[in-house]
Amino acid sequence: MSQDPDTRLPQRLARLARARLELPRGGQLTDGNRIRLLSTGLEYFPELLRSIESARRSIHLETYLYEDDPIGREVTQALLRAADRGAQVRLIVDGFGGGEHARKMARELPPQGVQIRIYRTERWWRLQRRLFRRLHRKIAVIDEIRAFVGGINIIAEPANEPGPRLDFAVECEGPIVSPIALSADRLWWTLSLPSLTEAVAPFPRRLGLRTQQPVRGDVRAALLLRDNLLHRRTIERAYLEALASARRDVLIASAYFIPGRRLRAALLDAARRGVRVRLLLQGRLEHVLQFYAQHALYGQLVSAGVEVYLYTRSFLHAKAAVIDDDWATVGSSNLDPYSLLLAREANVLVLDTALTSALRARLEQGIAESIQFGPEDLLRRSRLTRVFDWIAYGIMRVATQIVAQDRNY
Repeated sequence: MSQDPDTRLPQRLARLARARLELPRGGQLTDGNRIRLLSTGLEYFPELLRSIESARRSIHLETYLYEDDPIGREVTQALLRAADRGAQVRLIVDGFGGGEHARKMARELPPQGVQIRIYRTERWWRLQRRLFRRLHRKIAVIDEIRAFVGGINIIAEPANEPGPRLDFAVECEGPIVSPIALSADRLWWTLSLPSLTEAVAPFPRRLGLRTQQPVRGDVRAALLLRDNLLHRRTIERAYLEALASARRDVLIASAYFIPGRRLRAALLDAARRGVRVRLLLQGRLEHVLQFYAQHALYGQLVSAGVEVYLYTRSFLHAKAAVIDDDWATVGSSNLDPYSLLLAREANVLVLDTALTSALRARLEQGIAESIQFGPEDLLRRSRLTRVFDWIAYGIMRVATQIVAQDRNY
């Protein structure tokens, strides 16, 4: 016999409260993990699909974009096959990023066994500040023993480009899977609470009471979240602390790069201390305001000795960094106001020389395929273009202040 909806509500609230209390605020490091770097969708999707096909108990998938293209359809079919095997399958798609396809899946997938939630389905014409607070993180949790975190959406690689999008994800096993799964549960129950008339089954275990994951390796790692409740500045603080302690080398890849004053000051200070600071940024025009706004910052950075490289071989979508020999992060968070002040984001922080070396090698390859932006490039930009750079920067800054009501940007 199914429970009455009114009796389910207190249980849901209790589960949600436990999840919020047990999820570390600042990114707690755990030992004994195995972390594997996956570069571009060409490496990521085969591993994701293989894990979905092997799932026996549960699958949780979150994404910003979920396209109706060959990759999207392949992932959907894999989820449906998992549901047919008896696995509990949950899917969360951002309402703006997923668009009409997400709403179509919300109608078609539940009868076939895939539970789905749309994160904020408001339309663009409803001018509310919270409309801009989107689900931007990309997470997959398989049987609560394996997780994927990164910047790669459910979208096929562009067909007419010389290479895939430059982007990364990490495959995680070990104790770090528990906070990843817990964050997924918390968001799922948050989105499920308004649906009082719908039976929302828990995953096949008690929420918040997980068994310890078996030790898989020797990597120290932490989950870094950004939201508007308990983790407002976790990702930003991790960058600031690492930059302050950097001794030799900083290499950051960010598809959208308009850091606030704290991060800019930390980058400039590192460069002035003699640390080599390199930025691998988007060199192609994708979003007009974003593209020109970040150009407004290049003069200050280059003048302080920061090396700026613009990636043009294909689209840069990476959100990753390495600092010195044993600090690395991969995830969904860019260094811009949208990621650092508005969106829900998830990064993995790794303290490990092997993974840091592997990520550095891939970023170095990206730099080799890029064009360096130097002082002469700044001089070649016309006065009108530079004025437009600062107008674009001002528009983005003011807009973000209005939406986020934060004085640091």
